[in-house]
Amino acid sequence: MKRSTKKIRLDFAPRSLRRTLFHAPPLHWIPVLCGLMVCAVALLHAFEYREAREEVDALHAALGARAAVPAVQPAARRAPAISEAQAAATNAAIMQLNLPWRALHDAVRGATAPNIALLALEPDSRKRVLRITAEAKDSDAMLAYVDALGREEWFGAVTLVRHEVLEQDPNRPLRFQVDAGWGTP
Repeated sequence: MKRSTKKIRLDFAPRSLRRTLFHAPPLHWIPVLCGLMVCAVALLHAFEYREAREEVDALHAALGARAAVPAVQPAARRAPAISEAQAAATNAAIMQLNLPWRALHDAVRGATAPNIALLALEPDSRKRVLRITAEAKDSDAMLAYVDALGREEWFGAVTLVRHEVLEQDPNRPLRFQVDAGWGTP
């Protein structure tokens, strides 16, 4: 017959903090270590906050000192002189950039039938005229296109400027140019 033996701990020493900590199971140490880590992180953030606060206070003091000093007025800058040719070129470029491209494109697209091939759109911002170069199969399609452009509310006066039959092309299309003046509807 086999006898089971149990270990019995006999400890007659008086209890103390050191002995209690020494005999504590390892699972009891995990919350203690987590608490110490949280305290360390909080302490680190407190130091960073204090440094940032001191920096902000120093900036406020510098701004206050700067506001107390009267500002020195800079010497008036004189605009550089530009020639009339440069001014005209600049104004022309600005007018070209300020063209109502979207509205012009939408108006032309709204009037263009499938049997019309657009070749070029050349706006003149000074005259507020859009020169359209296109091709059609015949004169009826060309005149219908000019009429459709005239019905667009974006365009004012629409004028057929020139037209010609391209003899070298086997389909003999009719190439034409239209001037369409635009204005705000």
